Amino acid sequence: MQSWVKMEYVYAALILHKLGKEINEENVSKVISAAGVEPNQSKIKALIAALEEVNIDEALKTVTIVAPTVAESTKSVEKKEEAKKEEKEEAKQEEAVEGLASLFG
Repeated sequence: MQSWVKMEYVYAALILHKLGKEINEENVSKVISAAGVEPNQSKIKALIAALEEVNIDEALKTVTIVAPTVAESTKSVEKKEEAKKEEKEEAKQEEAVEGLASLFG
């Protein structure tokens, strides 16, 4: 698919697909117009051409398979960041204790 086709056009196609409507220039244009945006016919034509060879149901299955993996990776990164923060806090506390201990010699 052309990288310059804006996401709102892809979303319009997905809405039409979900509703069981034909994804064609007229219907995509109606969805874009209903969103309050002036439809760009060249972008719509590019989208329709790009989607001719795409099985949207299969593409969505691939996305739903990848999505949990991405979510798990994100959680893993968040846990690592949390652990680093805790380590820094513990290091600060240890430094404070060492500082106090040096006062009493």
